[in-house]
Amino acid sequence: MTTSDPDPGAAVTVASTRAELRKALTESGAGRGARVALVPTMGALHRGHAALFDEARSRAQLLVASVFVNPLQFGAGEDLSRYPRTLDADLTLCGQHGVDVVFAPSRDVVYPVWPPAVMVDPGRLGAVLEGASRPGHFRGVLTVVTKLFGLVAPDVAVFGRKDYQQLVLIDQLVADLFMPVEVVGAETVREPDGLALSSRNRYLSAAERVSALALSRALLAGQAAGPSGPNGVLAAAEAVLASEPGVVVSYLSLRGTDLRDAPSSGEARLLIAAKVGTVRLIDNLAVQLC
Repeated sequence: MTTSDPDPGAAVTVASTRAELRKALTESGAGRGARVALVPTMGALHRGHAALFDEARSRAQLLVASVFVNPLQFGAGEDLSRYPRTLDADLTLCGQHGVDVVFAPSRDVVYPVWPPAVMVDPGRLGAVLEGASRPGHFRGVLTVVTKLFGLVAPDVAVFGRKDYQQLVLIDQLVADLFMPVEVVGAETVREPDGLALSSRNRYLSAAERVSALALSRALLAGQAAGPSGPNGVLAAAEAVLASEPGVVVSYLSLRGTDLRDAPSSGEARLLIAAKVGTVRLIDNLAVQLC
């Protein structure tokens, strides 16, 4: 276990084993009345993660962040090997945003048996949208989140709404398994031009980044068409996407906030996934249907 001081006055304790994590939590006040918040990440941190830390910091006395590139949620041919790993820069950002403990384990620490013998099945919702495009992805997500909840025992956990399906499934996980964790969804952080922040944005060329703006433009067009109903929402979004040949759409879907139906009125969620060049991006936006 080490202590990093990347920002004046902001010491960050780094734990890489389960024993070190227990020690760091005990020394930081967990179990003695301190409210604990957890922000699970895969590293390559940016302003979107910083916003999650700030939200979590406002809800707890002790803030834990995990930095772990979870191999279980990557499928065949996906970008596990090239996923950016920037721990030093990540620790600097953590220190600047009030993180007390960073848990940065190896695969063997999280998965003593590989492949793991026990995994968490996300059910039918895990097989649609992102789950249909990435079979097994949400099984990997829910398995690692369950492990992190068991290791950290947080009172509150904060996730970004950009990964909206993930957020819905984690909410369901906590409810179904009676976990004493409050799950908080933080709003998506965007660049000034509307592009949702993502660790994968760094792989976009200049031309591809311009093409990628079609995702947020399509969502905004769909949102503005809410009064015209579901067909109008989808038509408006599709028109934007059709004008950008650099975007290959995986899915564009309008669903209820629980993602289990296609609503005709009320609050809904418009979700998109697409490839721009070789980079797969996702985004979503709330829509009010009339």
